Amino acid sequence: MKQLLTLDALKREAHTFACVESAHHEPALYGVTDGKAVGTYFEHKFRAYLRERYDFEEGNSASGADFPQLEVDMKVTSIRQPQSSCPYRSARQKIYGLGYSLLVFIYEKTDDLSSATGNLNILRAIFVGREQTADFQTTTGLRRILENGGNKDDVMAFIEERRLPVDEVEAAALADEILANPPEIGYLTISNALQWRLQYSRVIEKAGSVSGVERLV
Repeated sequence: MKQLLTLDALKREAHTFACVESAHHEPALYGVTDGKAVGTYFEHKFRAYLRERYDFEEGNSASGADFPQLEVDMKVTSIRQPQSSCPYRSARQKIYGLGYSLLVFIYEKTDDLSSATGNLNILRAIFVGREQTADFQTTTGLRRILENGGNKDDVMAFIEERRLPVDEVEAAALADEILANPPEIGYLTISNALQWRLQYSRVIEKAGSVSGVERLV
């Protein structure tokens, strides 16, 4: 009987797999420069590794998370430009987080000409708790306003300045929610787009030194 995959087990296996993969030289990756192809290779291999050891529900694009039972999505990105995209649901995500946690693998890829193989050196594996997946500048700005005694007008003005994709009615409702329930500080940089663009430089910098952002490797 396989064990049920838990959050602690996922974190532990992420560390182990990252170390194993960093030592592996893969012919199929030789000469590959497409980050999406590299990410797909790594994600499929990690899931196959987990399937040998654990029972877990596998996510899909509809569920929005690779591990829906654990509410965790996996991201794989190059250290050269540590970023990825994710589905846009609402402007609230920049303030209150994506609605799920992130397991982020950051790699450096090199090719070995003599063996015609590619290597993914996993420089970091980082777990970002769901409460910390909001936008850093948005959440710190809102908290400053609230700490300075800001009111609904101040919050709505800030929402407009940040160009959050909301209309006036939505902005007013968001302002009421923010006043009643101040957001946690997030550590992502989230750019407005049809799909959110998530950037991880601050996550890499803060991993292991702030609550909710764990450095696994």
